Amino acid sequence: MIRVEMHFHSTCSDGSDTPVALAALGKRRGLSVMALTDHDTMEGVPAFLASCRKLGIRAISGVEISAEFPSTLHILGYNYNVNDGDFKSALRQIQTYREERNLKMLRKLNDLGIPLTLEDVRKEAASAGVVGRPHFAYALVRRGIVHDLPSAFSEYLGREGKAYVHKKSLKPEETISAIRRAGGVAVLAHPIQTCADVNKLSEIVRWLKSLGLWGLECYSGHHSVDNTAVYRDLALANGLEITAGSDYHGRGRPGCHFGIAVPETLLPWARLGIFM
Repeated sequence: MIRVEMHFHSTCSDGSDTPVALAALGKRRGLSVMALTDHDTMEGVPAFLASCRKLGIRAISGVEISAEFPSTLHILGYNYNVNDGDFKSALRQIQTYREERNLKMLRKLNDLGIPLTLEDVRKEAASAGVVGRPHFAYALVRRGIVHDLPSAFSEYLGREGKAYVHKKSLKPEETISAIRRAGGVAVLAHPIQTCADVNKLSEIVRWLKSLGLWGLECYSGHHSVDNTAVYRDLALANGLEITAGSDYHGRGRPGCHFGIAVPETLLPWARLGIFM
């Protein structure tokens, strides 16, 4: 067995640790393979990869993209060319959609009588990276509007919340195509969030496979042992690779363990540019 971590977030999106600190954490935890997967941005990837090289940790480029879909559908991109201009442009477009959504959510909150400003929200982001709903949640807690992060989402920011705004994004086919054109591979993240019904999920997975999906995140901080077994079978039945990641956010997801134990033969590492 080896320990890997192929799904986690830094201060460049909604995590609480810097890319460099996460590389160091991976070294302390004895991880063999890592991939930083911030939301809709590759901003922290160069520094993360450089730190991993210095520490002797095998690492590849990563990103997590929220695709346009009726339910949550997050696509992980791995081993893409960080200098690909078209991919950078696609991510900038998604970030523009995110910024538009932030302004709409802020207006909704203000209309509800909550005197939150964009500056309040940005202060919760530890860097000039992507600003999203978790930063709104932190700001609401700091202002004393709600007691904790779950309350912020259930009352205001979640899908049923008073200030929720749907974020426009790329379609799944556009997302997968953008990753592949940049030389990377596409993986469906935490499939339980896309659809808990395995039969319906199977249909979605087959459709995504037809679009070029490469893998399925079977080992996840969101999955039980039974979930993992079901998703492994689903991946194998559809000829998809099996990946593993905790979705670690630091303080944003307390209790989430960094690093997952998996068989050494889990992935065709060489095809990902990793030589074990």
